[in-house]
Amino acid sequence: MPQIMYREAVRDAMAEEMRRDPRVFVMGEDVAIYGGAYGATQGLVEEFGEERVRDTAISEQAIAGAATGAAMCGMRPVAEIMYVDFMTLAMDQFVNQAAKNRYMFGGKTTVPMVLRTEGGAGRSIAAHHSQSLEAWFCHAPGVFVVMPATPYDAKGLLKTCIRDDNPILFIEHKMLYKEKGEVPEEEYLIPLGEAALRRAGGDVTLVGYSRMALLAEEAGRALAEEGVEAEVIDLRCLKPLDVDAILNSVRKTGRLVLCSEGYQEANFVCEIMAKVQEFAFDDLDAPIERVCALNCPVPMSPVLEKEAVPSTEKIVAAAKRTLARQR
Repeated sequence: MPQIMYREAVRDAMAEEMRRDPRVFVMGEDVAIYGGAYGATQGLVEEFGEERVRDTAISEQAIAGAATGAAMCGMRPVAEIMYVDFMTLAMDQFVNQAAKNRYMFGGKTTVPMVLRTEGGAGRSIAAHHSQSLEAWFCHAPGVFVVMPATPYDAKGLLKTCIRDDNPILFIEHKMLYKEKGEVPEEEYLIPLGEAALRRAGGDVTLVGYSRMALLAEEAGRALAEEGVEAEVIDLRCLKPLDVDAILNSVRKTGRLVLCSEGYQEANFVCEIMAKVQEFAFDDLDAPIERVCALNCPVPMSPVLEKEAVPSTEKIVAAAKRTLARQR
């Protein structure tokens, strides 16, 4: 299979779905002429024209609201919010209007829309452009949250999301856009709610998503050099969540490390901890460890930013802590 960059996989997913379905269109800040803040929409306007690849005003509220209305009227918008930090400006349209529309209308309408956005730290662009806020949206009934880590998953999941009849937040980590991976040339889809087993092992389970899944893989390789076989699970989707994949692994290893770039307080992994405590508590041989961002605004300083967010070394240390403890 050819190797392409993550951003190319995202672009190809949109292009294929736009060719397949004339109802699909792209909208957002700088998505047309400029080709997207991270190059994920380059070439689309040349192929599909400005009617289907629409530059918008700098208004996240307007982007999310227009996408919601278009979806209710039978279109399938793929709207881009340039940074997940600015989803705060689109909260009412997304979590109140889009998310609750099918319920409020008694199932008489659908809202098939995708909001693409970029999250995560790593570029030293400070507190307003570096957050991981996925937990906020997982709290809202009626929306799905998808966070792929590889080009293969990014393409297959985005195509699935565009075809789905629910509002979906599709979060791409800004540090992954240039990552390369194998992607088939033929069409494929990845179902929502199915985690991926990145590494098999029997000593400790490492669970991550988005960039943290790749760091967990790195940690798994580092632990293997010391004789520890870690099982690595990439969630890929937070809503719907593949709970069985997590529980089955914990029942095998007895130990769990959860990795997330979101702030530690009220992080999404707290929900995973609750599910494991509820359904697999007797299988745990040690307390659950979590590796998250510090509870402070993401610093601009590269040195401080690195200290504030998870790393491979921190995941390895957490695995060693849980291996050394007994419940």
